[in-house]
Amino acid sequence: MKIVQVECSLLEFPLPAPLRPSWAPGRVFTTTNCTLIRVHTDEGITGIGAGPEVGMLGIYTFADLVTPYVIGKDPFRVEQISPYLRVAARDGSYPWAFEMALWDIIGKATNQPVYRLWGGFNDRMKVYASLAEVPPVEEQIERIHLLRSQGMKAFKLRLRRPTIKEDIAVVEQVRKVFGDEIELMVDANQAHVMPSPKPIGAWSYEDALTVARAMEKLDVNWLEEPLPRYNTKQLARLCSEVDIPIAGGELNIGLHEYKTLVDMDCYDIIQADAAFSEGIFQLRKVASLAEMSFKKFIPHTWSNGIGLGANLQLAASVPNCPWFEFPVDPPAWTIESRDFMLAKPFRIDMDGTIGLPDLPGMGFFLDEEAITKYSKHNWQSERFSS
Repeated sequence: MKIVQVECSLLEFPLPAPLRPSWAPGRVFTTTNCTLIRVHTDEGITGIGAGPEVGMLGIYTFADLVTPYVIGKDPFRVEQISPYLRVAARDGSYPWAFEMALWDIIGKATNQPVYRLWGGFNDRMKVYASLAEVPPVEEQIERIHLLRSQGMKAFKLRLRRPTIKEDIAVVEQVRKVFGDEIELMVDANQAHVMPSPKPIGAWSYEDALTVARAMEKLDVNWLEEPLPRYNTKQLARLCSEVDIPIAGGELNIGLHEYKTLVDMDCYDIIQADAAFSEGIFQLRKVASLAEMSFKKFIPHTWSNGIGLGANLQLAASVPNCPWFEFPVDPPAWTIESRDFMLAKPFRIDMDGTIGLPDLPGMGFFLDEEAITKYSKHNWQSERFSS
């Protein structure tokens, strides 16, 4: 089998309401975007992947930095192709969707879901609703009520209000209203923010310690990214000083960075993402490294429906992933807006779990009409012939 052609599309979908995510203070999003890639083979199998939309830089990355060096190669030779993606990540944007597509091909060729090829530890995952915004507490409670009616039993709240006192007060009120009927996680979003109009800043170590100890008292499952990404010494110190698990690593890049995080005990929970961090099978290695160090591996999944589906395959394949992140925060970030490019959106069951698809490969089909409708730019390589 050989790779004979690569296609790339930049998709843009209008959101049903404005989105004001905590990781972009003061910024308002009216659309959601992604970079869709299709890898065609000479045996008629096409692999699908998708990453974050980064404008024409996404097309440049696949068109100029990846495709010329992998066209004609065997898609099963993932470890031979992976180094090209790492180089492309250095000189371009996120190329990891290409490895998603390779494993989609491999799964389709073997007629197996990817998670089963990698060990198949779970065929059903417990999920938590990963919220995006930092609304007033009354609205936060209303959103949780709505999602609970749809089967959600665990929620990750965003922190990034003007003061940590306000952040703590919101979590206190949510816990007071719902008691032990729901499980809670919190994300401080201090490791990274997008370019934004409001002051960016970051918590001090003392801030992070104060919030961590407050979250312990509120029986929060974990505190996510409470310090800047490369503040490794203070992250390790915080982990050693508090009982609540500290989570992070969603936008670290490369196996070497995850080895540092694990070796230095920066996090108790590693949260790499197959759309942002490394090739999906390379992250299977990160999960194993975490397992050998008695740490959890719970992938970050905030990108798009294809990225979510790929991370679901990864999460279900490993024994140290007790939760799956399910991004949803209506009215702006709905299942339909997240998965607009898929023929069948990913949904949870009323028991708060998500089942793994039985389909081969990554477990989804594209909605071709939606892709045609919402494509902004398209590129395809010339067809390879030996």
